[in-house]
Amino acid sequence: MSKKAYITRYLLILKKLTAKPYSSFVEVEAYVVRQMELLRLSDERLVVGFSLRTFERDIKEIGTVFGVDIVYSRREKGYSISHGSAGEMNFRRMMEAFEIFHSLNAASGLAPYLHHENRRPHDTDCIGELLHAIQNRRLAGFVYHKLGEGDSSRRTVEPYALKEFKNRWYLLAKDRKDKRIKTFALDRLAGLVTQHEGFDYPVGFSVEEHFRYCFGIISPNGDAPVDIVLSFSPEQGRYVKSLPLHPTQQVHSDTGEALHVGLKLYITHDFLMELLSYGDNVMVITPASLAQTLREVHLGALAQYQ
Repeated sequence: MSKKAYITRYLLILKKLTAKPYSSFVEVEAYVVRQMELLRLSDERLVVGFSLRTFERDIKEIGTVFGVDIVYSRREKGYSISHGSAGEMNFRRMMEAFEIFHSLNAASGLAPYLHHENRRPHDTDCIGELLHAIQNRRLAGFVYHKLGEGDSSRRTVEPYALKEFKNRWYLLAKDRKDKRIKTFALDRLAGLVTQHEGFDYPVGFSVEEHFRYCFGIISPNGDAPVDIVLSFSPEQGRYVKSLPLHPTQQVHSDTGEALHVGLKLYITHDFLMELLSYGDNVMVITPASLAQTLREVHLGALAQYQ
């Protein structure tokens, strides 16, 4: 059986248990066989057979491959995904991609109706080696080119984590040169080498806490997050409520004429650019310093057209 068939079956099982927790084996079997039959219309190499023994083996492999645990509940008489599985977010992302793949392969003649975003692929060539360095606490060396600067520089860092933001991947690491924790864009990183020398992970450091009040990947060293209140137009407010700007977002009021939300964030270039993207659909209530910064940027932009 091809690797594609195995992975397809794993994802179908996860999809079924996400949609209907505590499904019985009979329910999972019926769903997997039906979906595999549909996919087989475009790929005859896919094998449709599915048994309880196969399912039990798949459960073990899903735990190894995706880091997602599937457990059986005698009380509910069905299988479900264990909450808090380490790979839960990763497999949900993979399932989104799989759903598109499934739709494209289950029917033909859909090309005129599907328009993908035209963007270059992620810069993921070095992710595997970086993850190895992170997990094994090994120093990493590379040449880094900063945007806007002509010179490249050799860096030696203590790699802590990888973070994605706006279709780019970044490395969070401590630069051995100045001992500061920084983010490095993977698409500007070259000549990666994992070194034999190890490092001690900083006591009490948490990547989650480091980014808790960040919008994007810029995390000011030493600055404190501030309380921010924004006012959105009714139409834009509906989007902001359905897709919050940040996990700290809280709705203060929604009168139908304006939506007021509160955030607690570092005021960084990333966040400023986000606010500017809303144009006249947003107004900063507090802090006054942020409102003044936006005012000056908008006046500067207006001056270019006068």
